Amino acid sequence: METLETARLILRPRDMGDFAACLAMDGDPEVIRYVGPPWSNAAEHRDFLRRRIQEPCAPGLGYWSIFAREDPTRFLGWVMLYPCDVAGAEVEIGWRLNRAAWGKGYATEAAAPILALGFAEGDMASVVADIHPDNHASRRVAEKIGLVFTGMVDYHGEPARRYSITRAAFDACAASSSQPNSTTRP
Repeated sequence: METLETARLILRPRDMGDFAACLAMDGDPEVIRYVGPPWSNAAEHRDFLRRRIQEPCAPGLGYWSIFAREDPTRFLGWVMLYPCDVAGAEVEIGWRLNRAAWGKGYATEAAAPILALGFAEGDMASVVADIHPDNHASRRVAEKIGLVFTGMVDYHGEPARRYSITRAAFDACAASSSQPNSTTRP
């Protein structure tokens, strides 16, 4: 996994040094409002987080911690591109930010280059984001990075709106995009 930089953010591979910041972020009931288990059980949550930080991932996949370029010690949240354990999906993209980082466009700014990196380096046919129906902010992020609503799914016993993009659709969007790539690799 590599570190990426955008205009305002540093996205670096998440490590155990981020463990306490992730736990603190997940301790905010508003941050995890639309997130299911294991966040309601402290021991399971710690074990899950530890596993997700320490498990190796295939090329182009993993978790990246998000930091502000203006203050590289300020943890804003994380973005992931990770093998999905929900039936029928190959890879899931997701993001979670501290409440203080909401509404600033950071989720979109972090997720877009991670999606591009995943398709460039990963062996994926498609990417999905399963989002709680009431999580309008995350639904908008998914749409901004090119995912489209494809229907309702069961996500660990709860209804979710599935957004997805295929490699072919991503490549077509990238080829027709007039925006320059604003991501750099330090």
